[in-house]
Amino acid sequence: MVLRLSKHHGLGNDFLVALVDHLPLDAVTRAVTWCDRRTGIGADGLLFGIPTRSGGIAMRLLNSDGSPAAISGNGLRCFAHAVARDRGIAALDLDVETPAGVRRCEVHATDDPNTIVATVEMGIVCPGPDPDVEDLMAAVGASVTAVKRWETGDIGNPHVVCEVDDPNEIDLLEAGPSIEAFFSEGANVHFVSHSGFNELSVRVWERGAGVTNACGSGAAVAAEIFRRWGSVGDNVVVKMPGGEALIDLSGPVTLTGPATHVADLEVPDV
Repeated sequence: MVLRLSKHHGLGNDFLVALVDHLPLDAVTRAVTWCDRRTGIGADGLLFGIPTRSGGIAMRLLNSDGSPAAISGNGLRCFAHAVARDRGIAALDLDVETPAGVRRCEVHATDDPNTIVATVEMGIVCPGPDPDVEDLMAAVGASVTAVKRWETGDIGNPHVVCEVDDPNEIDLLEAGPSIEAFFSEGANVHFVSHSGFNELSVRVWERGAGVTNACGSGAAVAAEIFRRWGSVGDNVVVKMPGGEALIDLSGPVTLTGPATHVADLEVPDV
C-alpha cells in the first residue's frame, strides 16, 4: 500500500501534507523520517489532514524533529492549498480545526497554476512564556549583544521577538538556540528590525525545525508586538528571507501570503 503526499511551501517554509482517515500511530516517526533533508523527502514539517465528526477537517502539525505545533501560518496556507487541489478547485473557503482553535482559510487562484494566495485567521496574540531566568539577555551573553529590547507572545505557539538593527547580522545558529534554551517548553525566536513604514524585516529560528525561511505565526506575533511598541500600524508587511507576508491587526489577526505546490509523491504506507 502507498500513501499519497503533496509538498508545498509558503515563502520557503516547506511542508509535506497527508490527507488521511486518521492520525497514524507512528506519526512522529513518519515526520522525522520523511522531513529529513538528507535521507528523506525533506521539509520543515508534516501536516496531517483528518476528517472531523462534524464533517469538517482538522490539521495536525509535526515539526521536522517530530515535536507537535498547535498552529502555523505558512502551514495553514499550504494545508488549505492541498485541500483545494484534492477537491479539484482553485478557490476555497475552509474552516480548519487546529489545537489552537478553528481557523478560517480563504484560498484564491493566481496566474501561476501551482501557486495560490491565501488569507488565514491566526487568532489573538496573548502574552508569551516567561524565561527561566530573571534577566534573559544577561544569561544568554555575547551572542545577543545586538538585541535592543524583546518581548514574548503566544498565538497558539510561543514566540520571542527580539528587536535588532539588522537581522542579517545575527548568527541564527548561535543566538536562536541560546535564547530558546531558557524557555522550558522551547520557543520560536525572531530577530526583527523596523525596516520601513509599516514594514518589518525578520529572520527566524523555529522550535523543532531550526533556521527557516519564514514563519507565519512569528510574523503575526512580531507585527503585534511592534504595534504595541508604537512602531507600526494595523497593516504590516513582514519581510522574511523567503518573501513577504501581510499581517492585518485591525481585528482577529490575519495573515495573507502565497503557497506553492512543489510535487506529489507516494510513500510506502506500512
